[in-house]
Amino acid sequence: MRTIHTAVLGASGFAGGELVRLLAAHPAFEVTFLGGGASAGSALRDVHPHLAGIGPLELLAIEPEAVAAQAELVFCALPHGAAAAIAPSLLEAGCTVIDLSGDHRLAAEEYPRWYGFEHPDPAWLDKAIYGLPELFGDRLPGAKLVASPGCFATPAILGCAPLLDAGLVEADAIAVDGKTGISGAGRAVTEATSFAATDGSIRPYRVSSHQHTPEIERGIELASGAAPRVLFAPHLVPTVRGVVTTCYLRLREGASTEDLTEALRASYAGRAFVRVLPAGGMVDAKRTTGTNLVELQAVADPRSGTAVVIGAIDNLIKGAAGQAIQAANLVHRLDEATALPTTAGYP
Repeated sequence: MRTIHTAVLGASGFAGGELVRLLAAHPAFEVTFLGGGASAGSALRDVHPHLAGIGPLELLAIEPEAVAAQAELVFCALPHGAAAAIAPSLLEAGCTVIDLSGDHRLAAEEYPRWYGFEHPDPAWLDKAIYGLPELFGDRLPGAKLVASPGCFATPAILGCAPLLDAGLVEADAIAVDGKTGISGAGRAVTEATSFAATDGSIRPYRVSSHQHTPEIERGIELASGAAPRVLFAPHLVPTVRGVVTTCYLRLREGASTEDLTEALRASYAGRAFVRVLPAGGMVDAKRTTGTNLVELQAVADPRSGTAVVIGAIDNLIKGAAGQAIQAANLVHRLDEATALPTTAGYP
């Protein structure tokens, strides 16, 4: 297996740390460059003490020429807006870029509304492959730029697309209720994400204005051809890891829980990282902790005419670092499951 020199930019963050941890066990992707902002010049073991056994490695300033000189595969775990500024230089230097931020997930005209900035290089948006492997894996081999999906978008799209494709639900409005652990807010400490503010609290935020709203719409349309309008209401819950999305769709007459479940099962048969629960089963984000798994369940409620599809993931693995590595494996024509865990620690 050929060694592929690999960079992790934004290595000081939670997703960046998980990338480094998972890549340490990868037989082909060898980390040769770690990039940081304010953390540049620090040792990895000082930034992430739990990674003290990996290295010795030092975080360096993120300069495109230096990155491209030391790596051919680049994971960008950078804040929104930063990847779009640096990715073109890396791509033009011959690197493959896996972008974990939202900078390459939408059409250019969507960025001012949902992300608050004009996209600096919209020409690359049409070249980016949306890196949700279970639905678009056949587009990934040989890709140069991958837009890795957001944490909320991942279970919502994976849950809804097969039901729409099978004609079991109506392709109009979808309501999505999302719950996330505090690590989804990133490593920077604010009053809103402090222990005092989050312990014992379940708090909605950015209802109808969260940036994953158009991403869920676009992902469902890419996968199923349907173009629904999504109302997304995210909530912060007092846990560190985990995302659960509960999606409500209009049920077509005669469709049952068994029909919905079978549609999910048929869509993801043989997929390493999708666990479709039997009718009556209930997802649990804790069962996905530390894994690249998504758990899915579906329920039909004929009384209200509603289909409910629920998904659970670890937001830092399947919702970030693990999914990015899964896509990179496919880009390089490796087994998609390489170096990715499927067994959770429990309880």
